[in-house]
Formats: sequence, C-alpha cells, structure tokens
Amino acid sequence: MTAPAQPAKRPDNPRFSSGPCAKIPTFELAKLADAPLGRSHRAAVGKAKLKAAIDGTREILGVPDDYRIGIVPASDTGAVEMAMWSLLGARKTTMVAWESFGAGWVTDAVKQLKLDADVRTADYGQIVDMAAIDYDTDVVFTWNGTTSGVRMPHGDMIPSDRAGLTICDATSAAFAMGLPWDKLDVVTFSWQKVMGGEAAHGMLILSPRAVERLESYTPPWPLPKIFRMTKGGKLNEGIFKGETINTPSMLAVEDYLVALDWAREIGGLPALIARCDANAAVIARFCETHDWIANLAEDPATASTTSVCLKFTDPAIADGAAFAKAVAKRLEAEGVAYDIGAYRDAPAGLRIWCGATVETADIEALMGWLDWAYHAERAALADAA
Repeated sequence: MTAPAQPAKRPDNPRFSSGPCAKIPTFELAKLADAPLGRSHRAAVGKAKLKAAIDGTREILGVPDDYRIGIVPASDTGAVEMAMWSLLGARKTTMVAWESFGAGWVTDAVKQLKLDADVRTADYGQIVDMAAIDYDTDVVFTWNGTTSGVRMPHGDMIPSDRAGLTICDATSAAFAMGLPWDKLDVVTFSWQKVMGGEAAHGMLILSPRAVERLESYTPPWPLPKIFRMTKGGKLNEGIFKGETINTPSMLAVEDYLVALDWAREIGGLPALIARCDANAAVIARFCETHDWIANLAEDPATASTTSVCLKFTDPAIADGAAFAKAVAKRLEAEGVAYDIGAYRDAPAGLRIWCGATVETADIEALMGWLDWAYHAERAALADAA
C-alpha cells in the first residue's frame, strides 16, 4: 500500500490542545506590557485589574447583576471544590458524570465528603438523562465533558422552581455555549480553555440562592482556608470584588483582560459561540464523508463544539489505541497538530480543540492532514503485515 502525498496547506497555528488552549489569534507578548508586575494585588492598581476581570466576565457572559463573580485559586478544579465543600450536605445530593472530570467530582463527594449521594453516570459518548433527575436535590454536573466531547444540549430540563442548587462545571463551555443563568446556581470555569488564558486561576459564579445557602448552612467538615467564603455567617464580599483569597498572577490577569478585549472586538459572546460552532462543523462534515472516523458523541445534539472527541471506526485496525497514538504522533512530527491524543481515561482516539481562539481555516487545513496521517499509518500497517 502506498502512502498518499502530503497536503500543500498547513495550519498556521498547530496548537489544538484542550487545555491550556491556543492563545487568541491576535496575541503578542507586548500586549501584556500593562501588567502591574512587582506590585501588590492589594494595591489600587492590582484591585482595579482584578475588578476589571470580574466586570468583563459579567459583560461578555451576560451574568445577571445579582450573581457574584469571584477569582479563586487552583483553576476550575479549585472553584468546583470550593463550591462542593462549602455548599453540599444541606440536603440530598445528586452527582452526575459522563466523563473523567465529572467522575472526579463523584469521587470527592462520595469518598472525601462521604455524602450518601445519588450517583448517575453514562459511558463515554453518551449523556445522563438529565430530565430524570430530582432537582429538589443539589445536583453537580459538567456542562461540557472535556474528555468525552459530550455536552448538555440545553438547560430546559432544569426546573426554575427547583428546591436544590445546581452546581455546574462549565470550564470548556463558558464563552463557547449559551448558559441559562436562571437554571444555574453555581458556575465554574478557568481562563485557559475558551479564552486561551494562562493556568492556575478559577472563576466562581454564585446565584443569590447559592449565597443564601452559604449564609444559612455550615458544613459538618473542616474547611481549608482557601475554601472559606463566609465570615461570621455572612458572605465575604471582598472575594467577589477582586480581593482574592491568595496571591494571583497579575501577568495572567492581564492576559485574561487582553482576551476579554479581543472578545469585545469580534462581537462578544455571539461571535465567540459562532467561531466554536464553525470549527466543530468542519470536523462534523469530515466525519460524514469519511467512513473510518466518527464523533465519539453518539447523539449529534450532544456533540461538543469545543472539545471534539473522535474515534477510528475502521474494522481492520486491530489495536485502536496504538493506531490513534501513531496518527497523533505523525501529525505532531509534521508540526501540523500538537496535543490531540485522547485523554488518558477516555476511549482511544483523538481530541481536537475547536474553541473560539482557534481559526476555522486551521481546522480545515488539519482535516487534510488527518486524512493523510490515517492513510499513511494504514499503509505502514499493511507493509508491516
């Protein structure tokens, strides 16, 4: 079997990692020159930058005025853990997972907090029946499964008159998908996903119902200092005005502010969503016209538009994991796609980030190279047989 010729067109930016993700298309280090390096984050300039990050988040995402937005330690993981350790235990809990990060939150709730939770799970490629959940319990779930490429199609199944809180890990959905704020009481994400920011900072958004829970409920377990959001039974409002719990990187804050400016320039949230949709659509069309590859998401309505996960369906491939790794390795060696192997806990395949910072032309160019890499690897297997 003869390997095909390589495509003439290469992606201008081969960075398709699902986190940290590609920087904004207009990124230059010089854009970070206004970062107040060597200054205290508690100085007026530091507080102003942090407040600008909070205000910009509210503006672009359309967060309601009565929701609090805080910058917290330890990326999205820290934000989710803060919410779980501070809010859960007041009533029955339902833990929902259809990929590895959701499964991690289940482990924390059941084994660390030792909650008697109702655990609902689905296999990779599928999603839990969210309409069958009791929303009078506190419900913890991911909006978009970063490692499975399966997302919530909408929030219509969440009742407005629910008694419980909804705690949503939206780290690969925020800025890429419409989030129904009236259906969500806690939303978390990190800058390094759809906005291409630098790591280590999490965003925690609380509805008035979540704040009421914080001020009326004290968990039975000890809370580490970085998880504490109340003082004397009242919300520590400083956290939600830029007075962070620990020292933030002002360079990373500046990078996020630059990304927010870029989002404004291109048209805000509608433009960000449109870029993600266009990127994912390129891959969907490729899968429709090539019978050896498919989206891991079984229902197109739940297919992610950011972390697009793919599986090889060629029955002649005996070792799918080895084949997928070989294809990813070929693409990286050619400098056309970095870090697109499936997540370590996910089924064998590829994962291509289609977030808003990725150019559609680069996804289109990558598809030609994916076709080449598949056939080149099949030819190598045939020659070795």
